[in-house]
Amino acid sequence: MKARLQIAAVCVALSACAAPLPPGAQPHPKDPWEGFNRRVFAFNDVIDEAAVKPAARAYQEVVPEPARIAVSNFFGNLGDVWSAVNWLLQGEFRYSVEQGARFMFNSTLGLAGLIDLAGEAGLEKRSQNFAQTLGAWGVGRGPYLVLPLLGPSTVRDTAALPIDRLARSSVWFDGANSQLAATALELISVRASFLQAGELVEGIALDKYTFFREAYLQRANMKKRAKSAEDDEFEVVPSPSKPAASAP
Repeated sequence: MKARLQIAAVCVALSACAAPLPPGAQPHPKDPWEGFNRRVFAFNDVIDEAAVKPAARAYQEVVPEPARIAVSNFFGNLGDVWSAVNWLLQGEFRYSVEQGARFMFNSTLGLAGLIDLAGEAGLEKRSQNFAQTLGAWGVGRGPYLVLPLLGPSTVRDTAALPIDRLARSSVWFDGANSQLAATALELISVRASFLQAGELVEGIALDKYTFFREAYLQRANMKKRAKSAEDDEFEVVPSPSKPAASAP
């Protein structure tokens, strides 16, 4: 509860000091709150530079690569359960069963998910969350939004956060300390995987905020196009050798 109040206080403070766009500048059509979002992005960047990135760099230097891969596989395996639930909610029974099978396979033969044997066996990982389920139900993404500490999002993705958080890896652990440790380890593991990419961005991007916004929105569009392509793959069409009968 205390952490939520602190985040809310940060939001209020950032809202008060959020500067409008420079005179003459046109806001991005999907980013009408750019002044506020830039303030939050700057705040997040300070936290990342001061705490998250150093922890991720130390993790990468101290923990051997095979162990880092095992940690990533472990948390990814827990996420497969939530993916299976969301595919089911979207009516995609094949993918739901596939992700459920991944979890069962890796949790048993893969040593609690430390080894992704299901992937090696051809069961592709297809991650889904409740925000994507809302999209499948016809809910639009809405404007781009940067959340304190959590980073890039949209109105729809933010609305889905309470549901998605109920399925985070930390809920599998008992006790506040264990949940906190699991959350911290997952965060550091994910951040470590983006260290090299982040350094590349800092070297080439003239405006980090714009780069991350476009990357987030393009990634969302790519997921939507990939989903459409998968739907087309299973579309039933008349066989050329047996044309559909014409109407009388």
